[in-house]
Amino acid sequence: MRLSYRESTGVFCMVLLLCTSLSWSADLQKVSWKISGELEEACSCDAACPCWWDSKPTKMTCGGGETLFIEKGNYGNVRLDGLAVGLIGQSPAGKTMMESFGSWNFAYAYIDEKADADQRKALEQIAMAISGPAAPKDKMKVRYVPITRTVNGNEHHVTLGHYGEYSGHLVEGGMGSHSKITNPTGADPIRKEFYQGRTSKYVYHDAEQKWDWKDSNYMWTKFEVTSQDYENFAAAMSQKMQQMHKN
Repeated sequence: MRLSYRESTGVFCMVLLLCTSLSWSADLQKVSWKISGELEEACSCDAACPCWWDSKPTKMTCGGGETLFIEKGNYGNVRLDGLAVGLIGQSPAGKTMMESFGSWNFAYAYIDEKADADQRKALEQIAMAISGPAAPKDKMKVRYVPITRTVNGNEHHVTLGHYGEYSGHLVEGGMGSHSKITNPTGADPIRKEFYQGRTSKYVYHDAEQKWDWKDSNYMWTKFEVTSQDYENFAAAMSQKMQQMHKN
């Protein structure tokens, strides 16, 4: 099946993302890792975020990101149990997240301040493997902050130090139970499927931003992924790109 121009552009950017992030560091290639836990994600788009289908955001830009709460994990011999890492970024105005990958307005990583030096390095490497260099180097930063999460019934609340916080809840599907999205265009090993929701609150004050919104896109899922999963994913995306050119 021949891909559309937009789909091919998105796939190309994803291949660049994966190839660049997997080759970003020799250490990253040598050290295997595995993490399991829960994903909390939110952004400025209306629910459900169209960026996951390589469509343009519902506002001029898509701003937001994910926080991984690791229940069990290791990076080589470094244990990561009970730690968290957050990733926040923003696409350029009028462009999809996929087609603009590598030129986002900014992409910041927030590392759990409870982590020791080895754990911080491990979390940074995993964050790069998962999200890649989404913005120019001078627009990428790493901060060490307290990261918290509270769950009160169906409401999940996440804080990233004094830089931001968001709350969200899942929505019910038309046939009952929570709405679930499976294998969107932008799916990766962590977000191959996720539950759909809406934010009750999203505020963020960093990277020269002043976000304050509600009723926007919110996502939640449990995950268990390894470095091998992302290597396999990169290989599959590369093969898909080659097949596209043959067609």
